[in-house]
Amino acid sequence: MSRSRIGDHLESLGIQLPSAPRPAGNYWNALIVGDHLHLAGHGPLLEGRPPWRGSVPSQVSLEEAVEAARLTALNCLATVEATLGTLDRVEQVVRMFGMVNADTDFTDHVTVLNGASDLLVQVFGEQGRSVRAAVGMSSLPMGIPVEIEMQLAIK
Repeated sequence: MSRSRIGDHLESLGIQLPSAPRPAGNYWNALIVGDHLHLAGHGPLLEGRPPWRGSVPSQVSLEEAVEAARLTALNCLATVEATLGTLDRVEQVVRMFGMVNADTDFTDHVTVLNGASDLLVQVFGEQGRSVRAAVGMSSLPMGIPVEIEMQLAIK
């Protein structure tokens, strides 16, 4: 893969993308339709395994959940790079839908998803700021604390 402007920026930030995750079922991790890239739900996986499992905040602390959202965004970026060949083709992160495996009385979903949103703005600048939903779920696959899907406009 050739050097890219965003790749150089990631390096200057000390950020290394993980390997792109593989689909866990019968679906695409990414699908290009016209000038948009749609990402399936991604989770906070390291080498195919979640470092955190459980609901927020009883089993996974708020701070850990924010870190899980950041790692999930990194996994999303790894899929984008694997699909497009370079992150430089991202014109705009359009939409993020974030799900938090949350206790029934947890209400700070926005803070959790800021872990992902802050990373995207750090990487892309204003082109990383998107519309977003942050919702609570009673469970997520593999017990992960966060799952994120995205839509991006591409060049």
